[in-house]
Amino acid sequence: MNSNIDSFLRYLATERGLSEAYQLSVAQTLASLNDRLSRTNLELIEVGTTELAEFLSERKSESLSASSLRLATVHLKIFFRWLLSKKMISMDPAEPLVSSKADRKLPSTLSPAVVEGWLESIPTDELLGRRDKAILELFYSSGLRLAELCAARLEWMDFEEGFLRVTGKGNKTRMVRVGKKALAAITDYLNHERPKLVKRNTSSHIFIGIRGASLTPERIRQIVKKRAALAGIDTTVYPHLLRHSFATHLLEGGADLRVIQELLGHADISTTQIYTHVGMKELKNAHRKFHPRG
Repeated sequence: MNSNIDSFLRYLATERGLSEAYQLSVAQTLASLNDRLSRTNLELIEVGTTELAEFLSERKSESLSASSLRLATVHLKIFFRWLLSKKMISMDPAEPLVSSKADRKLPSTLSPAVVEGWLESIPTDELLGRRDKAILELFYSSGLRLAELCAARLEWMDFEEGFLRVTGKGNKTRMVRVGKKALAAITDYLNHERPKLVKRNTSSHIFIGIRGASLTPERIRQIVKKRAALAGIDTTVYPHLLRHSFATHLLEGGADLRVIQELLGHADISTTQIYTHVGMKELKNAHRKFHPRG
């Protein structure tokens, strides 16, 4: 079982190009399955749909959320489908499994006014102020994921046209729009601050720290939280909140859902459709508040 798991994870990394975070998630599910097989003295070829259903039921009893349980089911399905393709098993016991309904939580967002006040509050005359402003402007302007912003490089920027090439989930490349204010903030940072941070071994990453190294995801999370606190924002703030706000504000402004899907890099439009629920929630609240029989 352990060698099969290792081979499968290599397949996910090399042939599917899936992220390390996703590989780790799969590995955790399969390690739990392996542990159950060891406890019940079952070999891999003896596993049937009943055993997998019992495994998922056990995970549910451990207070696994509906979304996590659904993800675990997906992990089992792709693992056993791969085993079947390699002729390591004669039938796919995971095929009949039905995924549990995922939790459908609406994404949190900030209002345009709050975002505007936050971005304008960053003083560019203080140390790293230009860098931090450029980071936040780019997050909000382009709806980038945290990993995408961390990886952004100078050679991927098209300053003339206002685009940035990024590589997102599944190793898929897309072009994202960089708005005028974000472009101005990045240009200001590159002209007046980044050159002072560059060291001998500095890479071409756009955003670097005082030692010249590229910024880690955790460091960018700290920057976002710090700048939000200094701006007087008392709600929980994190980088993905700006991505949610980016998509919601585009939708409220009249942008087509397919365009938003492309900008966000969603493979399936059903992922993007959650933002329509945010819009519907606002409509319901407005109707309830202002309609005489709401």
